Amino acid sequence: MLPPVSTQLPNDEPRRLVMYSRTSGCPFITVAKRILDDYRVPYEEIFIDRDDAARARVIAWTGFLSVPTLVVARPGEVLPISLPTSLPRGASPRGIDRGSMITEASSSELLTWLSKHGFIRRMDADEAAR
Repeated sequence: MLPPVSTQLPNDEPRRLVMYSRTSGCPFITVAKRILDDYRVPYEEIFIDRDDAARARVIAWTGFLSVPTLVVARPGEVLPISLPTSLPRGASPRGIDRGSMITEASSSELLTWLSKHGFIRRMDADEAAR
């Protein structure tokens, strides 16, 4: 396991990670949880199959019931810290870095995104990708 890193944005604005998930298994959720646990990245998990508002948010953001959808949020909030980059209508959100959001990311995509947002160190992400 690697040591946790600060969860401060470059301008020192605090933020946290929120993962929209579901209670039934999914390979992308398994990958995300393994990486977050390995790197000791704290996160809040919100289950879209138990929370109608969360379900509606994920559909609005992705066009689908795509999980995991991870967002960078302010402390105490569950919405992205900034508007995610738009997707073309009907396009898959899978693995697309949308700024404050990423959905159904592969290991390497998630590591890069977490590093970009300062949740893990870039060097650690590069080493893990090897």
